[in-house]
Amino acid sequence: MGMFDKLGHAIGGQSKDINIEDYMNSAEMEDVDVLHEPADMYIKPVTASSENDAELIQEEISKGNIILLDISELNKRPTTRNNIVAKLKTYTDKINGDIGQIDENRVLITPAKVKIVKRKKSSR
Repeated sequence: MGMFDKLGHAIGGQSKDINIEDYMNSAEMEDVDVLHEPADMYIKPVTASSENDAELIQEEISKGNIILLDISELNKRPTTRNNIVAKLKTYTDKINGDIGQIDENRVLITPAKVKIVKRKKSSR
């Protein structure tokens, strides 16, 4: 019996094998980073599919996180896409954050006091 088996029996008494891949991908492990100490800020990928997603994005921005927003689904509905982007632009202006389009399917949104350089420097 290995050390982890003994520990498992001591804690819960279960001898059932667990698949570590399934465990690490489970919803309860979503916000746990066991290899690193907690960061001050995270870059989080978010896919927007409806106007309700704007509130989730604003919540993440208010926590100081940077959002890499996938708007590919919204490109099929330009009015909805424009409404969400306008709402997020207003919010980022209000909190002194920033928003910038990376390409036709992705938008970068930053929290307060984080700005996006929107012009490329010439390589001369």
